[in-house]
Amino acid sequence: MNQNAIGVFDSGLGGLTAVKELNRILPNENIIYFGDTARIPYGTRSRETVLRYAREDVAFLRRHPVKMIIAACGTVSSILGANSPVDDMPFTGVVYPAARAACAATRNNRIGVIGTPATIRSGSYEHALHTISSAVDVTAMACPLFVHLVEYGYTDRHNQITRLAAEEYLAPIRNADADTLILGCTHYPIIRDIIADVMGEGVTLISAGEETAKYAKQCLEEADLLTDSTEPGRNVYYVSDSVSMFRDNARHFLEDAARGQVFSSRI
Repeated sequence: MNQNAIGVFDSGLGGLTAVKELNRILPNENIIYFGDTARIPYGTRSRETVLRYAREDVAFLRRHPVKMIIAACGTVSSILGANSPVDDMPFTGVVYPAARAACAATRNNRIGVIGTPATIRSGSYEHALHTISSAVDVTAMACPLFVHLVEYGYTDRHNQITRLAAEEYLAPIRNADADTLILGCTHYPIIRDIIADVMGEGVTLISAGEETAKYAKQCLEEADLLTDSTEPGRNVYYVSDSVSMFRDNARHFLEDAARGQVFSSRI
């Protein structure tokens, strides 16, 4: 089983930020990625709909030889909470790894969280943060436009539309004097420079995708599931909508073209 792939799913392209970090941290591991690009965004859907989508995404990955599944989607991770949709292999979302890193990073115990409306409504980050440290004060803000802006390529550091949105969304977190900010959606690291500019110096940004990749390595080590291959791993991507659009936009998340084959697949 340790030669099987790591399965990763997301509502669209944001999970590729986790794939990028997995490729860096675990370069010999194979990855199978499913992006549900036909049904993005998940963040504005009802809890019941998100749970159904998540079950379908997991079932799709399980058609392939995988040894671990990562929900690289803040919305799915938040609604699942501590509940795992699988019981025969390691599973993680993005909430706990990011919360753990934020608690370790904060100096004044004031932590900000930004995410989709569904993520913020769920209160999952507040719960995870307070479980780790009862001393932290959390300010959470929904940023409903960010996913769309990123998916449509409004990612340049000087893009005024995205910057204006960031200034409005982040104002309450700045006013709360947070010294640490969790980017609670895997799309958000793509506009990290804009967010950092608006938040100002001295604020630590926590990427949910990066921290999840680190946590995945720990899970695989503990389960003795790391590959013993010395060859570079292979990525295979599946999307539920346009392959060409995926290829065009994937470079924003991977900082390169999609490494590996891309297939169109319906749930």
